[in-house]
Amino acid sequence: MTTTQQSGSVGTQAPQPAPLEQAREVVGHIAQSMGSVIAGKPEAIRLSLVALLAEGHLLIEDVPGVGKTMLAKSLARSVDCTMHRIQFTPDLLPGDVTGVSVFDQRTNTFEFRPGAVFANIVLGDEINRASPKTQSALLEAMEEQQVTVDGHTYPLPQPFMVIATQNPVEMEGTYPLPEAQRDRFLMQIHLGYPDRAAEVSMLDAHEMRDPLDDVRPVTDASTLRSLQLTTRTVFASDAVKRFVVDLVTATRSTPLLRLGASPRSSVHLLQAAKAMSLLAGRDHVLPDDVKALAVSVLAHRTLLSTEAHLDRRSATSIIADLVAHTPVP
Repeated sequence: MTTTQQSGSVGTQAPQPAPLEQAREVVGHIAQSMGSVIAGKPEAIRLSLVALLAEGHLLIEDVPGVGKTMLAKSLARSVDCTMHRIQFTPDLLPGDVTGVSVFDQRTNTFEFRPGAVFANIVLGDEINRASPKTQSALLEAMEEQQVTVDGHTYPLPQPFMVIATQNPVEMEGTYPLPEAQRDRFLMQIHLGYPDRAAEVSMLDAHEMRDPLDDVRPVTDASTLRSLQLTTRTVFASDAVKRFVVDLVTATRSTPLLRLGASPRSSVHLLQAAKAMSLLAGRDHVLPDDVKALAVSVLAHRTLLSTEAHLDRRSATSIIADLVAHTPVP
């Protein structure tokens, strides 16, 4: 099942990096728009914006009913661009995601009909309720931003971002995401339950109407692309880059992890740190930016060893310990 949001106009000229102050202002407007819907979750909103600026994909995992889909929708609706929503179910087919070639009897040729992945922002709701075969249909799109069907390659629109939600694997009717799929998500975040004041505020907001109805776009796809290009220009020193590599390497040497983080995670961690720096109004990355994001960027890519399972350790706590014990340059 897919739904579509009307696209905004995108200029024909290639986007250029935006000035730092302008970038901060636009991102602040997006955060304010999302905050009007998601009460009491400023950290989740901030991490969502980091993923957006870093040109990455976002995985939101938590129990049902805490606002995963609403967070994803509020981010998508704050940008005037194409947005497709895919409700992942056990009977969803890969062609429903990527598209199919249909034979046209009038012309005796095959015509490609794009799937739901052809949008600037793709919301994959409950992604781990689909079969592994359907989940894997997103692999090429997420990494190479293109889709290959019947030997033909079709580029995806730019910017391109996948925001996926999933329930914990302990929930009934779920399929664990393959390691290759998880590794393509820049970060995984958890919402958790709101505090008492935020939950009371939520009751007020939902009393008369859906707060998503009031969300209006505060920027467009072209401006968003400029913000992403600005993020690339944030300076990272050699010392910070070595710190990133040291953290990632530490996940591969600890006996508590059967599978450490991949080299792709080093790239993602540095990209995310640059986005965090931009949100803070800086044009350079600090080691604290890397430390603040390490758990969200690295934990979901790892597999626990038998020893860690016996000690009832979590990937989150293990990564946090590695961050605490890795020397800072």
